[in-house]
Amino acid sequence: MNKVRIFINIHYLEIGGAETSLIGLLQALDPDKVNVDLFLNDQRGEMMRFIPKWVRLLPMIQSYAMIERPMVEVLSKGFFLILFARIFAKIIFCCYSKRKHPRDGSAIFGYIGKYVTKVLPSLHRFGEYDIALSFLTPHDIVLHKVEAKKKICWIHTDYTNIDVNKDLELPVWNGYDNIISISKEVTKAFCSVFPSLENKIIEIENILSPSFILNRANKEPRPSDMPKELGTTILLTIGRFSFQKRLEEIPIICRMMIQYGNNVKWYIIGYGGDGQYIIDAIAKEGMQDHVILLGKRTNPYPYIKACDWYIQPSRYEGKSVVVREAQVLKKPVIVTAYPTSFSQIIDRVDGIIVPMPIKDCAISISSALNDKKLQSNIINYLRTHDYGNNSEIEKIYSLIS
Repeated sequence: MNKVRIFINIHYLEIGGAETSLIGLLQALDPDKVNVDLFLNDQRGEMMRFIPKWVRLLPMIQSYAMIERPMVEVLSKGFFLILFARIFAKIIFCCYSKRKHPRDGSAIFGYIGKYVTKVLPSLHRFGEYDIALSFLTPHDIVLHKVEAKKKICWIHTDYTNIDVNKDLELPVWNGYDNIISISKEVTKAFCSVFPSLENKIIEIENILSPSFILNRANKEPRPSDMPKELGTTILLTIGRFSFQKRLEEIPIICRMMIQYGNNVKWYIIGYGGDGQYIIDAIAKEGMQDHVILLGKRTNPYPYIKACDWYIQPSRYEGKSVVVREAQVLKKPVIVTAYPTSFSQIIDRVDGIIVPMPIKDCAISISSALNDKKLQSNIINYLRTHDYGNNSEIEKIYSLIS
């Protein structure tokens, strides 16, 4: 029996939920059943070292790396068509956009996909594949540049919370044989925007390996930059510095919690272009001793293991990978009530869902931190439940057989 030949595309492998999920998928696939070619637009990121040895990393094509590199670099390296296409995409996006917040740039990738893909070289040089998987937007690359008998793409986010140009995106989604959604709530949100695509959707959860998480958590001692302090509750949040993750409101929430009598230190692991918003908010609220930015960490798991509570204060999520990782490490989690939160947390059983408004959020987190019985019950529940889901790989096999 011949192995199935698979092409997979993602932008890069820096630390992130979707990137971690892709590594989980690759590690779960059976090399006796499939041959996988992985094409990264840009070969960078801390997660690259976890690509299984049997996966063939295709050579990088420099023009693809320019999709998200700084404009100055694109210009200096002479990729003028890509530069003009990116500028044009941004202009068209700005003319169309009706975003409620100027920092939420999630929809721009649809425009980048439409205009930049046109000037990228074909990937037909790698031959025809049995199946091609596009793991993150823009999905135009796999749709238009890869030769495959079947094409599948992923939805990783809540589509009711991003600004979507339906006329622009619908033809791209429609070009795929199947669309993989990571949860029922993500499916529901996506279908509310694109009802005609419902019959293409298959639900497959992000694949996470508990052994991978536990091994990395135990690989290092307790982080010295997140020390245990007697009488202090250690909180942790991990996420890119972006509008979606709502990290700039943590200093306000933390200040209120301290006013309510909580002695907390709230650590943040992350990176991104919006970091200054968080730094400014920490200074404004006088939270320099209580909200600590740790920056990027190549191995965040010892930090999760060392915290008392993991908190995800996002405005929206698809299905948070790091929340599931915290549950694997038996840490009680608190998430805000974004629309898809109930797909991941059984409130007051394996985590806590708190209101989105800042004051209500602060009050509810404070209440949870002071309820030691509830915390103990959640931890005991987590200890008796398996949050691994390698069996989801069978759904992938059913698509490629």
